[in-house]
Amino acid sequence: MRPTCRIAGLSLALAAVPIGLARQTGGPEIKLTAGERKLIELTNAERKKENLPPLAINQLLCKVARAHSQNMAKQEKLQHDLDDKTPFDRLDDAKYQFRRAAENILQHAVDSAPADMLKLWMDSETHRANILNDGFTEIGLGFAKNNKGELYVTQVFAAPLKKEK
Repeated sequence: MRPTCRIAGLSLALAAVPIGLARQTGGPEIKLTAGERKLIELTNAERKKENLPPLAINQLLCKVARAHSQNMAKQEKLQHDLDDKTPFDRLDDAKYQFRRAAENILQHAVDSAPADMLKLWMDSETHRANILNDGFTEIGLGFAKNNKGELYVTQVFAAPLKKEK
C-alpha cells in the first residue's frame, strides 16, 4: 500500500515590513541532512531550467523551516498556521527581515526520495510558483519525522530586506 502524501503552499509578497526589527543573524550553523541538501539541489536545478539564479542557503531560514517541521510532526498537523503563528510571524520571531517570503510544506513517507517530494511540489501550480519565483534569493529547508515514521518538510523562500545606504 502506497502512503498518502499531502502538500500545502503559501505565498505572499509584503508591501510593508515592520520597522525596527533586530539585525539578521544566522545563529549557530545548522547541519543539513543529505536529504535536505539534495532537495535544495533539486530545487535549484528546477530554477536553472527556467534560467533563474540558484537560491542561497540561509542558516536562519533553515532553523525556521526545521522548527516548523518539528512542530508539525509533533502535532501531526500539516498546516502553515500553527500555535497562532503564520509563516511570516515565525520569520519575524527569528528576526529575519524580509521583503517577501513563501512557504511550501509536505507530509510524506519517511523513506521518500527528495526527487519524489520535489515532483509533488512541481506538479502543483502554487508550489511550483514558489519554487520558480524570481523574487526569491534565499532558501531554508527542514525535515522532521514523527514516531509513526511520517516525514514533515518545510521549504521557506525569501528575499531579504535590503539595508538602505
